[in-house]
Amino acid sequence: MADKCDLCLLGLIILSSLLTGISGVDHDHVFIRSGENVRLSCNNALSDCKSKTTWINYNSFRHSGTVELITKGIKRKDTERHERLSLESDCSLNIKNVTEEDYGSYSCLQYVNGQKQGSDADVYLHVLHVSVSPSSSSSSSSSSSSQTEISPGRSVTLSCQLYSCTGFSCDDWYEGFELLWVNQAGVDLKTDSRYQILSSSDQDHCIITLTTTLLNEDDNREWRCRLTHRNQLKTSVRYTVKYSAQVLCDDDVVYMWHYVLN
Repeated sequence: MADKCDLCLLGLIILSSLLTGISGVDHDHVFIRSGENVRLSCNNALSDCKSKTTWINYNSFRHSGTVELITKGIKRKDTERHERLSLESDCSLNIKNVTEEDYGSYSCLQYVNGQKQGSDADVYLHVLHVSVSPSSSSSSSSSSSSQTEISPGRSVTLSCQLYSCTGFSCDDWYEGFELLWVNQAGVDLKTDSRYQILSSSDQDHCIITLTTTLLNEDDNREWRCRLTHRNQLKTSVRYTVKYSAQVLCDDDVVYMWHYVLN
């Protein structure tokens, strides 16, 4: 079986070629934000494929190498995400409530009488995820909304991360791709001196952070992290600020900053 780490990096190179007009390679790339459901197509499925299909996944986040998720149509129960997985009648793989740990390369294999049939059908899943700091113990990265105790005048940082394949580097990323923070009107926040926007990269994901000091007028304000390719939107995450005041017994006021993610 081919090394899935090399396969994942190969997929990134192929994506760059596909986007510049070179065809003839059968690979799928799916971009999605965390918290959504996704369907990964099996492009080499045979007839009556469910009993013949094996899905495997590789990413470096889990530090577990290549993992079989579905084996000959049967869902593996020894994986921590088995409850979020299902196999369609056409042998597509469904993943519910995608997390940043689900990114990576997925391969659909077909077996008949123990023999692998044809070539692997590879899908590369790229996950856009946003976290907030400061955060409270009630916050959840898989939730569509969360909250933290905060008041106007305090600093807040939103970290938007695109998780892709091992070997990925933002410094030499695909031509025409861009991660950016925008306001409700779609204006790049780099043009506003109120916001500090920083970009960086890690082993296999790009990061763009937004840091600002909250103002009273930020109630209902919306910020969006967008992934675009040649100005065409691929996926995005939207944060909306909601203030609500709670008066304590000594008449102190605590502001609850609700950040709604969708």
